[in-house]
Amino acid sequence: MLRELTEAQMAAAATMFAALADPARLALLVHLAQGEASVSELTSALGDRMTTISARLKVLHTARLVGRRRVGKSILYHLADDHVLALVRSAVDHACEDH
Repeated sequence: MLRELTEAQMAAAATMFAALADPARLALLVHLAQGEASVSELTSALGDRMTTISARLKVLHTARLVGRRRVGKSILYHLADDHVLALVRSAVDHACEDH
């Protein structure tokens, strides 16, 4: 059974699901599940423009799905926590099941 949520918590969860609803943003999360990466590394891995990747990361960061840390002049992105990893893994596993 799920616990009861406040309106603010429900809105935050809905924002998170809205951020997950885009296949390109989900691809970023799947890639980050392998470990942290910079925007330039994500650009190379996913084949999108740097500005596009940055915009997607901003949405994911706002939804609290990714975190970031500065190392020198670079910013490295990572999944926010184990809950996000479990959520992404569960969604991908469910999508891959034969129904």
